Amino acid sequence: MTDIATRGTRVVATTGGRSRHNGGGPRAGTIAAFLIPFFLPFVLFYLVPIAYAIGQSFLVVRRTGGQYGTSYTTFGGFDQYVQVFQNTEFWSSIGRIGLFGIVQVPVMLFVALIMALLLDTPLLKLKAFFRIAAFMPYAVPGVIAAIMWSFLYSPQLSPVVDLLKAIGLQPDFLGPGAVLWSAANVSTWLWTGYNMLIMFSALQAIPQELYEAAKLDGASNWAIAWKIKVPIIAPSIILTTVFSIIGTLQLYAEPAVLRQISSNISSTFTPNMLAYAVASGNNYQQAAAISVVIAVITFVLSFGFMRLTSKRAGL
Repeated sequence: MTDIATRGTRVVATTGGRSRHNGGGPRAGTIAAFLIPFFLPFVLFYLVPIAYAIGQSFLVVRRTGGQYGTSYTTFGGFDQYVQVFQNTEFWSSIGRIGLFGIVQVPVMLFVALIMALLLDTPLLKLKAFFRIAAFMPYAVPGVIAAIMWSFLYSPQLSPVVDLLKAIGLQPDFLGPGAVLWSAANVSTWLWTGYNMLIMFSALQAIPQELYEAAKLDGASNWAIAWKIKVPIIAPSIILTTVFSIIGTLQLYAEPAVLRQISSNISSTFTPNMLAYAVASGNNYQQAAAISVVIAVITFVLSFGFMRLTSKRAGL
């Protein structure tokens, strides 16, 4: 009896060992099959372009033989970056986009938060309709949205301008003091619904028992909204803020379209427009350096904001 039990134990141990050994191969292959479709495009279309841009930013074009000589590309160290930081147009575009973000981002996120809170209240009817209506602008491509708003801004075509003139106002949405905010209005119209949906999804995850307990304690709907809902969805608000910071520094489509009808938007109006203008002049190395600097500034601002707010919120 003991001998049979011993042999049975050996068989089980051997079978188990084989199962674990044979199962490791197919399992690793399955994991690789799921990961390769992600990592291959990630490397080819994300990491490789970044590495190429960084490499280009350290190159310079030299010329030999005077005006009719030949040119060649060679390693220039940080020469391109020195030129970027000495470029007054670059700093003007950074200041312009900084002012844009300081005003536009808080306004957009505040409106998105109010909309999310209104959609989450039980007093609102037709929630599905309002949720889709608020999200629909995000479905419109940025270039198309800018063209639509260009029609509303144009003094010759806009019914809004005609209406305001009829009541004695003289609006100039494309003037030097207003064109930045006209572009900000387009961005706000486009992205408010997207940010609202993120906040609304976070609100939907809050247990209803919290609201019931607060009402039993005599809390009003206003107190529930600002003292319970908003603090709980703080991570979502931080997330949308980080996305908005990144999007602000990448601003291109709206001012580029408005530039077609306004002389107050130059080819260097935003950092991305500056990089494109420099690349259009065949100075690809300088454009690469500008792009790298923009990426570093974006990373520092977004990561710094996330760390600062996370520490304050205790996340």
